[in-house]
Amino acid sequence: MQKITPFLWFDGKAEEAMNFYTSIFKNSKIKSVTRYGEAGPGPKGTVMTGTFQLEGQDFMALNGGPHFTFSPAISFFVNCQTQQEVDELWEKLSEGGEKGRCGWLKDKYGLSWHVPPTCAPLPPWPPLSAWNGSDADTVYETRDRNAPRSAPPRPAACAACGCLAW
Repeated sequence: MQKITPFLWFDGKAEEAMNFYTSIFKNSKIKSVTRYGEAGPGPKGTVMTGTFQLEGQDFMALNGGPHFTFSPAISFFVNCQTQQEVDELWEKLSEGGEKGRCGWLKDKYGLSWHVPPTCAPLPPWPPLSAWNGSDADTVYETRDRNAPRSAPPRPAACAACGCLAW
């Protein structure tokens, strides 16, 4: 097992989520599942915890109840090799969730993902001074991928989503 493993808290949908995620990513599998017994606290036979792997990255899932939910402050960045891969993952992960801008989405479980176009910058991004006077709010407010720009930011905006291409 890797030293640091993301631990995901679900409200009764851990098994469904593990199946969903492992169906989307190619090199993935469910590694183990522990179910509640007679003593609970969950219904007997339902998943208490599970471990799964997506593209070699281990995850743990817990059916912990409604006490905690996911926040966009934490997301999983997916490094895609082609625009086709971006498009496929974007559609599958956002199904039943919410599509954002610049490659951000929230899946149907509330977990945030960043699946940027292949021409988008990878962190760490350059400082604002490198944008040659562009206003960060203006750059990231573009929602329509095909919206015309009166003055494109420098360097040029990505044609796919409007975010900066370095």
